Amino acid sequence: MPTAPQTSALGLKIFQGTWTALHSKHLLNRTMFGAKIADINYFTSRGLIASVDELLNVSNTLPAPPLNDYNTSSFLDPNVPLGTTWVNDISLDGTINSYRRTTYKKWLLSVCVGQERNIREKLTFFWSNHFGTETDTINYGTMVYNHHQILRKNCVGNFKQLVRDITTDPGMLRYLNGYLNTKTAPDENFGRELQELFTVGKDGGAKYSEEDVKAAAKVLTGWKIDAAFNAVFDSTRHDTTNKTFSAYYRSKIITGKTGANGALETDELMTMLFENTDVAKFICRKLYRYFVYYFIDANVENNIIIPLANTFITNNYDIKPVLKQLLESEHFYDSIYIGCQIKSPLDHVVGFLRQYEIAFPDAVTDYGDAYFLYNNMVNQLNSMGQNPVDPPNVAGWPAYYQSPDFNELWINADTLPKRNKFTDLMLETGYSKNGKKIIVNTIQFAKTVCTNPADPNILIDSLFSFLTSTDIDASLKKTLKTQILLTGQTSDYYWTDAWNLYLSSPTTINYNTVNTRLKALLKYIMNLPDYQLQ
Repeated sequence: MPTAPQTSALGLKIFQGTWTALHSKHLLNRTMFGAKIADINYFTSRGLIASVDELLNVSNTLPAPPLNDYNTSSFLDPNVPLGTTWVNDISLDGTINSYRRTTYKKWLLSVCVGQERNIREKLTFFWSNHFGTETDTINYGTMVYNHHQILRKNCVGNFKQLVRDITTDPGMLRYLNGYLNTKTAPDENFGRELQELFTVGKDGGAKYSEEDVKAAAKVLTGWKIDAAFNAVFDSTRHDTTNKTFSAYYRSKIITGKTGANGALETDELMTMLFENTDVAKFICRKLYRYFVYYFIDANVENNIIIPLANTFITNNYDIKPVLKQLLESEHFYDSIYIGCQIKSPLDHVVGFLRQYEIAFPDAVTDYGDAYFLYNNMVNQLNSMGQNPVDPPNVAGWPAYYQSPDFNELWINADTLPKRNKFTDLMLETGYSKNGKKIIVNTIQFAKTVCTNPADPNILIDSLFSFLTSTDIDASLKKTLKTQILLTGQTSDYYWTDAWNLYLSSPTTINYNTVNTRLKALLKYIMNLPDYQLQ
């Protein structure tokens, strides 16, 4: 019988150990999509408390919006010139909205690659998976953008407010048929997912009933979307009867209201949901699985989840205090959790681009070529099983919730070779557009990561230290040094001389000698199982 995954006995006391580059990298891998060497050095110098505070200090200034990159001589978005944003233009045209949805994903990749030194994009993605929607179902590009802007603006804010905003978000109203929910034809889709997936959850003994789903649906009748893509309340469509909930909700009765007051029932529903402590525990479990590890046993439930839930409740469901407590804890930095997560495709692709500091054209001033190249990254993600902002259903990607495998679902006989093929491709040929090329510069990378690339021992240690988060056997490092950097010889100067000769005389022949060996070494490292972990 397989043994259960190991869990740490350490709790939520603040980590008191020596703050090292390893801890800094671990924190950044979990709170950002990969880390540049400069990020690791910066946060190592900042120390634990200052690092966490800075990562959670999300700017109110949001990324510039996506642009029209799709107008051609044969197709025009009539109200949106090439190179300007479409996010404020309402269009019912199916082709236009298809282009806009596609452009949104290219833009999103540019935002993730160029993210600020904070948790916003990693946490926005968490919420987009928690409040799962599919862009094809929402259909309208402006609704897709606005839905995710709600998540981006409120990612470290108040969860109660976030749920309330999502409940009447036009994108969500379309996705889960809330705009079709009327007194004569109640639609239970959102009322069900609001409880099962968004708030109280199904695990940990949550016992809401089918009657609770029906009652919630009746409370939410009347919301619709107007011609300007705003959520509005239509009292003529609202069920004005009393709504009675089960003992799980303390037999709460939401009194039916008429006219514009009917909209107030939605707020009463929110209040009722958040009076149940299962909400805090459910969300804290999801945050734990996303930022730490998927396995939660009785020890983790009692020592981590419940205290975090208490913090959540005490702070009126503000998100930031919970994350601060978790990310500063000795539990988070226990060695068993460093390198224990299998990277999602988004972590794998964006993390790679950031690790190697791949330089894309500017997504504002050179949007055409930039979006073209970012689209290649979107295609890579699709092939690996994670279409950005398009999970397979409202529950999100199975790797974030499907017991017992969780993140192990990211890796299979189809997706692992595609991950390796991507990193190999970016070392060998990269992608080009109009003379602009995104490809790994192996020599610059070695200089950036290593203080003394001429020493093959220091170089290999530095590369493994930066690219992997697990302990690598010294014998493997020695073999790679001998077989690749020394080309089968035994003396270190076979690499040192080649490196120094290139620096002093960067001819094509000397460049090829060094570049060929570095490419082979990096390919080997990134094809190891260890590179798939963070």
